[in-house]
Amino acid sequence: METQSTPAIASSDTLERVLGEYQTYNAVDGSVDSDSDGVHEQLEVIFDQSAAQRRRASLNPNSEKRPSSRRQKTSCFVHQLLEEKSMSGQWTPSKDGLMNERKADKDTPEDQQTGDETPRHTQSRLLTKKQLSDMAFGIRELSKKLGHIRLLLKVRNVFLLTKAHDQKLIANTRDMTHYLLKNTNEEGQPYIVWVEDTMRDNAVFNAKGLLDEDPSYKDRLRYWTNELCAKKPHTFEICIALGGDGTVLYASWLFQRVVPPVMSFALGSLGFLTKFDFDNYPNILTRAFRDGVTVSLRLRFEATVMRARPRPQNDGYRDLVDEIIGDSSDDSTTHHPLISHNILNDIVLDRGPNATMSSIEIFGDEEHFTTVQADGVCVATPTGSTAYNLAAGGSLCHPENPVILVTAIAPHTLSFRPIILPDTIVLRMGVPYDARASCWASFDGKQRTELTPGDYVTVSASRFPFPSVLPLDRRSEDWVDSISRTLNWNNRQRQKAFDDQKSSQKK
Repeated sequence: METQSTPAIASSDTLERVLGEYQTYNAVDGSVDSDSDGVHEQLEVIFDQSAAQRRRASLNPNSEKRPSSRRQKTSCFVHQLLEEKSMSGQWTPSKDGLMNERKADKDTPEDQQTGDETPRHTQSRLLTKKQLSDMAFGIRELSKKLGHIRLLLKVRNVFLLTKAHDQKLIANTRDMTHYLLKNTNEEGQPYIVWVEDTMRDNAVFNAKGLLDEDPSYKDRLRYWTNELCAKKPHTFEICIALGGDGTVLYASWLFQRVVPPVMSFALGSLGFLTKFDFDNYPNILTRAFRDGVTVSLRLRFEATVMRARPRPQNDGYRDLVDEIIGDSSDDSTTHHPLISHNILNDIVLDRGPNATMSSIEIFGDEEHFTTVQADGVCVATPTGSTAYNLAAGGSLCHPENPVILVTAIAPHTLSFRPIILPDTIVLRMGVPYDARASCWASFDGKQRTELTPGDYVTVSASRFPFPSVLPLDRRSEDWVDSISRTLNWNNRQRQKAFDDQKSSQKK
């Protein structure tokens, strides 16, 4: 029997109505994103600017006018002066106010709409400071609402993800595939199961044996590719990951934009992100598809590599600081975007195969933070705080914190301590033009890219968070329990108490 603390139930069709004032739209021009439809619209989150930060009382204004009063509106000289300036139109925009309406990074010709295709996805680095703040606020508010809603998904297409080279996990994948193929959903419709294209000829998976067992499986056993995940993520109602945290990160890499809710079964080593026990998967899947799921949104970062454009040798000295926050910051001809990634764990800049340490300039918004001389720098999400960030000496961070963690890797100074920044900041990390060697950037441990002198990486909060499915009966399980279980956090023998009884007997 369910208690009163059970979250409200909402079907996928009514989720948009439940969330009310929230809607998905392009943050720049207000148009609906062409890749967003159905329930997955809620996974690309930007709140309605007109209602995002209002108090409830302001949404229902009183129509009756208050009686006029002859008294002065304020007795404070400062506020009276502000009101007079406001009435006379003598306001002078502040520097911070101007920065709020300025794009976070260079708007290069490559970022412009081509005109003959669907408008390109607006990258987070091209949003203004205010838009980034509203977006981050929106993701946090939506995550809170989803935490109190039991979401009933109409599951028909099930996406299965596993390690393609682990024979034991492939066997587990076959067992789950067979279970799903021989069962139907709550509406009596048979499931369509999608497995990786490499399973087609895999001897352990034995797709032919499945099809020989029941000819009806032929139309319902399908194969996904990386291209399908990138272009048609709405094909799948749910993603089931079999493996460890690395498998969950691979799901984030496959779905770079809209991500279907990810249900992860623990078949790996640690298991920060894996919440379900595989041995009981028939009951877990039946209950999840019948009773609903609770979804937690994990913050992701968008990282864009900005490549320096070559200049004539006689063009004079180039300074990276000047090109990012100085007089040349508006010059779109200095750099061009090379590639962008949405990451769940971290972005790492390191020295790669070079024998010498790296030299990296770090910028936050329009400020030059520092020059790092170290083996590298790790910029982690709250989810990634327990990964490379932890190994490099960074802080543990609860995944619901809206922050960016910056940790130096073996810095050549004793005073470089890890720093935690708000998720509304846009970080830019680059290799100065006078650096002795290049750096290498990796994104969730993948897509290693060389950064030559003059190149930099822009890091900002992503418009596409990562939806993780939580168990209904353990949804309130504390994150501290996870780090205590996997890392033995602060685990020691308890200090013995004084034996007051023996002391009193001796007296």
